[in-house]
Amino acid sequence: MKTRAEFSRVKNTGQAKAGRWVILSTLADPSIDTLHTGFITTKRCGKAHDRNLLRRRFRALVQSHAPRFLEIRRFLVTIARPAAVQATFSELEADWLKQARRLGLFPSPQDQP
Repeated sequence: MKTRAEFSRVKNTGQAKAGRWVILSTLADPSIDTLHTGFITTKRCGKAHDRNLLRRRFRALVQSHAPRFLEIRRFLVTIARPAAVQATFSELEADWLKQARRLGLFPSPQDQP
């Protein structure tokens, strides 16, 4: 995701869940072929190297967990909260996964064999 219009569309018409370290927003869109991701790390999160670290961590989370999504045709926006810089990768991962489950991105445990 690169345009402001895509980000605002997800914000205005999608679903969002907030956690301690991240806010995860999503919008299903059957017109796209793959997952479109975007990451928001504002200056409140820290200096440029801190924001870059957060974006690298978010990209790693999406790459490792997105193949298990129920529906891949969607927009997904991860917004870092200002305190996310102090979180470890495992804390960020746990919070990100919790919000993704709350949004229904993963199959429910009773559906799996």
